[in-house]
Amino acid sequence: MCGIAGVVGKEAHLKSLKKITEVQTHRGPDHTGYWNDANCALGHNRLSIIDLSVEANQPFHNLSGRYVLVFNGEIYNYVELKKELSYDFKTHSDTEVLLASYIKWGKDCLHKFNGMFSFAIWDKQEQTLFAARDRFGVKPFYYAHDKEQLIFASEIKGIHAAGIPKTPNKETWANFLCYGSYGVLNETFWEGIAELPGGHTLEYSKNKISVSKWYHFENEIKKHEQKKSYQEVKEIYTTLLKDSLKLRFRADVPVGFNVSGGLDSSALLAFVNQQEKGDKIQAYTFYTNDERYDELPWVEEMISLTKNPLKKVLLNAEKVAQLNEKISVYQDEPYGGLPTLAYAKIFEEAKRNGVLVLLDGQGMDEQWAGYDYYLSRSNDNIIQATTISPFKSNVLSEEVLQMANKPMYPKPFKDELLNKQYRDLFYTKIPRALRFNDRVSMAASTELREPFLDYRLVEFAFAQPLEYKIKGSVQKYMLREIVSEFLSDTISYAPKRPLQTPQREWLAEDLRETIEQAISNLKESSYASWFKIEALEKEWEIYKKGNNESSFHIWQWLSMSTFLIDE
Repeated sequence: MCGIAGVVGKEAHLKSLKKITEVQTHRGPDHTGYWNDANCALGHNRLSIIDLSVEANQPFHNLSGRYVLVFNGEIYNYVELKKELSYDFKTHSDTEVLLASYIKWGKDCLHKFNGMFSFAIWDKQEQTLFAARDRFGVKPFYYAHDKEQLIFASEIKGIHAAGIPKTPNKETWANFLCYGSYGVLNETFWEGIAELPGGHTLEYSKNKISVSKWYHFENEIKKHEQKKSYQEVKEIYTTLLKDSLKLRFRADVPVGFNVSGGLDSSALLAFVNQQEKGDKIQAYTFYTNDERYDELPWVEEMISLTKNPLKKVLLNAEKVAQLNEKISVYQDEPYGGLPTLAYAKIFEEAKRNGVLVLLDGQGMDEQWAGYDYYLSRSNDNIIQATTISPFKSNVLSEEVLQMANKPMYPKPFKDELLNKQYRDLFYTKIPRALRFNDRVSMAASTELREPFLDYRLVEFAFAQPLEYKIKGSVQKYMLREIVSEFLSDTISYAPKRPLQTPQREWLAEDLRETIEQAISNLKESSYASWFKIEALEKEWEIYKKGNNESSFHIWQWLSMSTFLIDE
């Protein structure tokens, strides 16, 4: 839902603001609104999901007119919060509940919200801005700050449109090439532009900016330290999961869901159909016509049990180059390859079908220890489905190697498995997937909701003992047992299959000319000094001949050509 924008400080003119909202129109095509005073200009692109009336348009003012809000996301428990607030509501929107909550509880309102959100509130009386992002960073918030003003937006391209030069952050690019890092916490791939991390607030007053952490996950985990029986945990988690889905079905537009052949999608499918008329809800999946990778047999087996209508979306190799160029414009930074492109096609199809909200199964592996490397003592590999290093540092120049700094992640827990889960939740897997998926859903003017990332589920599952998560070689053990009550054991206890596409084969064959053009672009560009060209060409020849267990380095080269050279 939506795009937000703001210019605060000297020369907070609508001209710059309108440039931001123009490039973010896809995030909210239903209405674009503006508000400004001498020191603040706020803009909003609205995708109408809850309370479709014009009264819920933004920027949104409270009854006295003191506060002005721009908000992107959903407060799923707004109905329950509304009962706690003594406020003369004029709309049926979660937007008004958010603002009323802030007026009553101040910053503490954040702990009451169950949702995905990124918002900014301007206090006209104090001339201050308060902004916040949800616990896991589902909804984005980017900003640029100098001595005179603060610029913020939902997308990086908005800040560039407002006049911040598009200069690569060389250190971030070097870390991407050397270690596969997509940035840590507030980093982006562009100089002068920062990202407000998930679970943080931003306050701006008198040209000074302050960023603080409001969600302390480690402390929340301690609330679940008292061990419960296996059966009790199973019952509590099942109840929470049903409630999470119930909350995320609150919408005044049609809701559908994405499904693959894995356990997480099985769980989503099973519990979606616990909802009223759940078997009528549209399901979406993608395929590539390559039986080595396609999960259609498993998807169709699941759907045969629940009878949901299924829309199958095809990704063709010949469309990838063009689709990459298109989606890169929305992503603003490197993204994860063909699975992201396939996902983009699902949202496009949903939009054509009039389905504006989709649910998916992101977040289960991180809370229930589902990745294969959780069983390994190594703490380095964060790429699924490969036993070799996906990074080719041998093709990089000393200049790049010296710029790069291997990302180091906090280890707040005594248990190494918990530290890996923590890393994936807040630094690697989840932040990366959420960024990719927010951009492709918003590119189609649709909304993505993540029911398994309900903070109650994540905290509760994360805190459970190892034997509830892994039994022998079976990972996500308790989740499998829960799902088996609704679906067959064949589905519930199927081994984990990392979501894959024929990316390795397509890059070497169908997309060979595209990759060779990208390599040529790199060789002829100012970034040629970043590579040992002879070594790079040798790696490409080795790859084409079939040594392609990992394609990540090839996609890196294409990304660099796309984002730094092709424009």
